[in-house]
Amino acid sequence: MRKVLIATLLLSVSSVVMAQTLSPQVRDFVKVDAPVVALTHARVIDGTGAGAREDQTVMIFKGKVSAVGDAASVSVPGEAKVLDLHGYTVIPGLVGMHDHMFYPMGDVIFAEMGFSFPRLYLAGGVTTIRTTGSLEPYTDLEIKKKIDAGRMPGPKIHVTGPYLEGAGSWALQLHQLTGPEDATKTVNYWLDEGVDNFKAYMFITPAELAAAVTAAHKRGAKVTGHLCSIGFREAASLGIDNLEHGLVVDTEFFPSKKPGECPDEPKDAELISKLAIKTGAVHDMIVDLIQHHVAVTSTLPVFEMGSFAGRPTIQKRVLDALSPDARSSLLANRLRSSDVSHLRQVYGSDTSPWGPAFKKEMEFEYAFSQAGGLLLAGLDPTGMGGVIAGFGDQREVELLVEAGFTPVEAIHIATANGAQFLGELDRIGTIAVGKQADLVVIKGDPSQKIDDIENVETVFKDGIGYDSAQLIESVRGVVGSR
Repeated sequence: MRKVLIATLLLSVSSVVMAQTLSPQVRDFVKVDAPVVALTHARVIDGTGAGAREDQTVMIFKGKVSAVGDAASVSVPGEAKVLDLHGYTVIPGLVGMHDHMFYPMGDVIFAEMGFSFPRLYLAGGVTTIRTTGSLEPYTDLEIKKKIDAGRMPGPKIHVTGPYLEGAGSWALQLHQLTGPEDATKTVNYWLDEGVDNFKAYMFITPAELAAAVTAAHKRGAKVTGHLCSIGFREAASLGIDNLEHGLVVDTEFFPSKKPGECPDEPKDAELISKLAIKTGAVHDMIVDLIQHHVAVTSTLPVFEMGSFAGRPTIQKRVLDALSPDARSSLLANRLRSSDVSHLRQVYGSDTSPWGPAFKKEMEFEYAFSQAGGLLLAGLDPTGMGGVIAGFGDQREVELLVEAGFTPVEAIHIATANGAQFLGELDRIGTIAVGKQADLVVIKGDPSQKIDDIENVETVFKDGIGYDSAQLIESVRGVVGSR
């Protein structure tokens, strides 16, 4: 194979981009920062869905990937910082598409984790996030500015505007729209403030959603939704771009559903678990979404936590990250959710119906993707508090594999698909020459053992390598407080 002459490539660059100026608070977490970096003898999963390639070298020059190829064919210049990655895998930075900056505090109140979550997202290998619903949009915008300026460690952020919610909401922190004019005004105001996408919520009316979509599209922004009052097919007809969570929140199949209203269906999980996926109404819905180019965001970790007794095992790293109060609350919630007397009171059974519904959601997501739908990946750090930034994003990839995807397909969904939806696939999402060096160095081989995706050691964002372990240690005992 013809040798790739990196030295020649460097000389051909007409303008040199200066390294980002990082504050001391950020530089504390940097372990690799050099103009030229060579990641040698690594296994590469490039995010395209192609199989892993062994013994590869990835060259980084001034924050971008300058070469990728067989280690024997890539010439490494003498001035390069060389990392020997025998036994390691390099994947693209994850693109988290349902990655809130807040955490549940009980009594339907959520608190901004502006200190801990940016660090944990980055530590987990998530180099780009979409907040997918903001409770403190001004805070999120200021966090984004500080990260972009090198004054705070964290991922690149696409800030979502405040929830577009209709009258009757259960959530105390949400503004309730008063009609289509209010929806249009809200969208335009927040676009002027700097957000670049929106999320419609459960009680929004069809007229309000239509107005919001029209206003957003007029200015190049997209709208996703966690809906209840509006079914998926109706939302697609109104022009929505993305739907969150999947089948488990699509109320169009509920017998009690009335136009424009969120149904109160006490046996919703049981109904979902009995739906056929490959034929009938759900199949028709999948086809309709694909024809309207509507993406679906998978958020399996938040449903797994509340669907099974004792599943998932709560990892020590999660408990270590939580504040004492948050840890106690999580453990109490888990104990209560598996208590037989509680299950009998709520569901009239010794087991939760959400286990079969969770499996049905997996089946839906696999079928949607196989039919040609754009499936995205996120974690949704809400629920009972056991799904937290970064760690939950890794768990999402593991659960996609459980749903039927191969490991490289799951990584493709969690990287390239998110970049594609955000309109940034030419910059991020896969490992290719000319793209930003947003890369994750993992000990092990997630193409064979997907759990290895948790073994993140170094996360490169724009060519700067951050120490995952140090970032995690810096928020020990903090999640749930700040």
